[in-house]
Amino acid sequence: MILTSVPLVSLVLGLAAAAAYATPAAMATRLRMATVRKILVGAWVLHGMALAYSLVGEEARFGFAPSLSVTAWLALTVYGVESRMFPELRALGALTGLGAAAVLVALAFPGTPMPHTASPWLPLHWALGIASYGLFAAAVFHAWLMTRAEKQMRQALGQQSGVPLLTLERLTFRFVMAGFVLLSATLLAGWLFAETLYGPGKAWQWNHKTVFSLLSWVAFATLLIGRARFGWRGRTAVRVLYIGSFLLLLGYAGSRFVMEVVLSRAS
Repeated sequence: MILTSVPLVSLVLGLAAAAAYATPAAMATRLRMATVRKILVGAWVLHGMALAYSLVGEEARFGFAPSLSVTAWLALTVYGVESRMFPELRALGALTGLGAAAVLVALAFPGTPMPHTASPWLPLHWALGIASYGLFAAAVFHAWLMTRAEKQMRQALGQQSGVPLLTLERLTFRFVMAGFVLLSATLLAGWLFAETLYGPGKAWQWNHKTVFSLLSWVAFATLLIGRARFGWRGRTAVRVLYIGSFLLLLGYAGSRFVMEVVLSRAS
């Protein structure tokens, strides 16, 4: 753990966000839903401020844990928007736990300083990649809800998610399509403008990150083609989505975890 290297501002914001996320879980039976929503909005704002400070504060840092924290923040953003459109959507406990865990992990492993030789366009390139992470995380979350709903229907228990199964399926593939577009743009930019983004001598490299990212792209492309041409749905579609998401997770977060934690060095 590297808590000693975390700036005080990031530490305070992160701990406050984690505490706010945990409050509804600890006091769920004593708080009204309106109060819970206000607390979660506050947690979401604090989480966003902590992320922003880590990227543009005294010393901009990034790594596997901040990338997961941004992904969780984006997934919570999607949930916040969707809960307005579908008030019956019920998955608050799992997502608040995810938010609290993501914030604490990012405090424990704040990443490494961003290279000074990098282009000012590099944050935009990273933003595209992390946005695709967030969209695929939202797709995985909806696929999990869809699988749970199917199981409940087979057992005649009724849907606890509150959203119709076909709606969950439609939302899942919308997130997959949007994430696929952003992932394609990220990979294309990295291939065409690697030296511009990362500095001289940093051309496209066939490393673990590249290979896993391309394999995830192939998996998602296969899923979308299978959906369009062969009508893939249900377990088959969910399995391919999980495989692609796991490969994508290995592509950046997994590789950086090995470098930063297992090998104790930055790539």
